[in-house]
Amino acid sequence: MSGPAPAPAGLRRSHVLYVHFDHTGAAGPGRHDALLALLTDITPVVQALPPDAALADVRGALRYFGRDAVDLARLVRLRALALYGTDCTVGVAANPLLARMAAQAGEPGRVREVRPEDAAGFLDRRPVAALHGVGPATARALCAYGLDSVGRLAAAPPATLQRILGAAAGRRLHERARGIDPAPVTPTAPPRSAGAEHRFERDELDTGRRRGALLTLADELGFRLRAEGQVARALTLTVRYADRTATTRTRRLPEPTAHTPGLTAAAYALHDALGLQRARVRGLALRAEELTAAELASHQLSFDVREEKARRAEAAADRARRRFGAAAVRPAGSDPPKAA
Repeated sequence: MSGPAPAPAGLRRSHVLYVHFDHTGAAGPGRHDALLALLTDITPVVQALPPDAALADVRGALRYFGRDAVDLARLVRLRALALYGTDCTVGVAANPLLARMAAQAGEPGRVREVRPEDAAGFLDRRPVAALHGVGPATARALCAYGLDSVGRLAAAPPATLQRILGAAAGRRLHERARGIDPAPVTPTAPPRSAGAEHRFERDELDTGRRRGALLTLADELGFRLRAEGQVARALTLTVRYADRTATTRTRRLPEPTAHTPGLTAAAYALHDALGLQRARVRGLALRAEELTAAELASHQLSFDVREEKARRAEAAADRARRRFGAAAVRPAGSDPPKAA
């Protein structure tokens, strides 16, 4: 059975921390930012993973503090408990993949290290669903072929995985099963947002017209995000009424996305949950929240041929818009946007 590929000499030691802060959701983003500051006091290379986790590369801090990565992880836990009453679960390894899996495999409120020389044994008996990037659908497909552990996945011929999952996904998953993760820890700026608004010519009572406007807004946001290489982790809907009051609701997305159908489904769910059958609606606004670079976001692998076709059609529509203008292609059922 093949194990992880040997790391370059300079990387044969643990230097990546995956830190999961316990019980930060109720405290809001301000608490998460304060906890992230504990990591930036140790290293500037910190990648926020909202709402309650972060990655940190402490290579440059090892000599400065005169401690190894495990000692620095314990220091983060101690400071989080002392200053904020928040415990942490920390995984320590030579790359983000192994650090994340180490944290998820250990007991909450502990520090667990997977050393490079122990990576093969750690991964060998782990269930395939424990591998980062393998969701329920992918796990079922792999288990149907007897690939129910990470060790068996690593031992499978790459060509077999490519036939099951597709070329790119199969190659990527084979590397992860061997403990290979070339992705660096990338310092992230505070999450940004992007918004779009639609105002009706008259107070709108018709649910179908409102959903048409939401489709237009979601399509506009999706096009902008894809053009900028961004994805959203959450979506906020603001409904403005004839009496000048407003209602705002936010929903986290199942996964970070800039895909118009995903944004539209979330917008419809937010709208329908408000029960606006008799409301006189003056305008609608959608805001994509917690934007992050698309290449940094993880996505569930899909075997749905219809979804692949939809994404190819979306890419073709984007090319047409860039060439002929944003109004060149619009989804069926959408309303032309009005000036805010």
